[in-house]
Amino acid sequence: MNTLGHHVLDKFGSYSVLTQTRLKRLPTLLVSSSVAVTLAGCGGGGGSSITPDPTIAMTGGGAVQGAMTNGVIAYKGVPFAAPPVGSLRWQPPQPIAAWSGVRQTTSFGHDCMQANDPAVTPLATTPSEDCLYLNIWRPANSTAAATQNPKLPVMVWIYGGGYVVGGTSMPQYDGTQFAKQGVILVTFNYRVGRFGFFGHPALTAAAAQSGQVLGNYGYMDQIAALKWVQLNIANFCGDPGNVTLFGESAGGESIHNLLTSPLAAGLFQKAINESGNGRVNQYYGRSLTRNSKTVGASAEEQGTVFAQEFGITGTDANALQALRALSADQVVDGLDVTTLNTPQNVATFSGGAIVDGKLVLDEPENLYNSGQFAKVPLMIGVNNADLGFSTPGITTKDQAYAIFGAQNLAAASAAFDPKGTASVAAVESQISRVITMDEPARFVARNFTSRGVPTYLYRFSYVAQSIQNQVSGATHGAEVPYVFDTLASTYGTALTSQDEQVAQRMIAYWAAFAKTGNPSDAGQISWPAYNIALDNQIEFTSTGTMQVDQPNPMKAQIDLVQPLNDTNQTVNRQYQ
Repeated sequence: MNTLGHHVLDKFGSYSVLTQTRLKRLPTLLVSSSVAVTLAGCGGGGGSSITPDPTIAMTGGGAVQGAMTNGVIAYKGVPFAAPPVGSLRWQPPQPIAAWSGVRQTTSFGHDCMQANDPAVTPLATTPSEDCLYLNIWRPANSTAAATQNPKLPVMVWIYGGGYVVGGTSMPQYDGTQFAKQGVILVTFNYRVGRFGFFGHPALTAAAAQSGQVLGNYGYMDQIAALKWVQLNIANFCGDPGNVTLFGESAGGESIHNLLTSPLAAGLFQKAINESGNGRVNQYYGRSLTRNSKTVGASAEEQGTVFAQEFGITGTDANALQALRALSADQVVDGLDVTTLNTPQNVATFSGGAIVDGKLVLDEPENLYNSGQFAKVPLMIGVNNADLGFSTPGITTKDQAYAIFGAQNLAAASAAFDPKGTASVAAVESQISRVITMDEPARFVARNFTSRGVPTYLYRFSYVAQSIQNQVSGATHGAEVPYVFDTLASTYGTALTSQDEQVAQRMIAYWAAFAKTGNPSDAGQISWPAYNIALDNQIEFTSTGTMQVDQPNPMKAQIDLVQPLNDTNQTVNRQYQ
């Protein structure tokens, strides 16, 4: 066994001090019983006479080999934790088993177990519980890659999917174009559904002596992946001191929880949040164990109901063994984005983040208001036809405006329907979007800015030319293939030059922010930092241009919603 065979992980995937020391001492030339190669070209030649192979790099588990295409080297299916199967189901991520020789990492590892509907989530793999793999794209030839001290910026992506679907094999998450921008792109899988967010009294009892963190296993995977990056990315020419975390929807919400979690401290230096709310978690007030602040059922209570569906009762080791003996399909039990809010799934799935007091301390808004968050530069924004949760039974505009109070009916009408021609459904949808997305984004921007943290607010309003007559605006998640410049994966031959120009602008801004913390360094139109007095943002307009709005054209709408969100009067409206 090589010297990395005995590495130990802490609760969330950090190598022990002993292993870190061994990693630092690794020579450029790795020699095992079956291989002698020069690694990645990121640490210098070390005087070796062997021709360096830039597709091979060292990780904490052993050497990996990727594939080079058009100047970009991609490593796919690199394990960052042990398969969370059998007795490791509902456990924090555990150490990987080291390997000898060179592991081929040229195809994606399994995406995490979920209900697989290609029409909803076009995964390129068959989902499995064995899914804790990550992928890396890096430029094959760069100034940094040829130096003794590579310092390429690193971007780490967290996918969305309501915490029930999603995976890194989706074509729109390909990192090739980021690598061509001079950025190393890392994507990783994390457990979703009941595999990723689950509580049960038997799990709590089993962890009583160890103090093991419970419930948010998907977030534990995210932290483990970020720690893997800290320890390994230098071997891929990356700078562990310049890591930008970015994500969309549930991925954006994950970032809010990582920004406010003490267990993620120091693992990234910048963040980009796309349509991630920022006020409250996906299901407000979900605690692990019932307490005075619990809203609705606790995660343990939900887990108990789920277990009873399969005839599993009790809270002892036998109950836990029976739960872990369920098949993966039984654990999924039909849970996906279309069934997420059915009575059965509301009763048996937390919906995402669980307030456990260790990893997730509280709702993000409470921690932002108290200043308990990582003070790192932030980009944050939403789409102009983003996600909202309309209230059923609204049949008149006055009913829609009633949430603002009788004294604000005229102001609400002027803000949400200035021409008086909008339909009731359109007004209600817009109010719900501002509650769920627009106002929370500004709330977060104001909190960061008020504490001296550089913050950049955006609004994405562009719609691909081929579908402009089919949709009213940029819907939830529509910006993602523009950010990655992977539009062909979504629009195919209908892609236009204007569409591509918008993508090129977006990826340039995102990459510039990752490099320097200032998106204006992209060389596009200057993107000023958010200023509370100006209430400014940059907009990717419906015509494909860029413009700076000072103030935000949505200001009147957001100002009406703010006091309601401040006092949580909208929570039940969003999360019924």
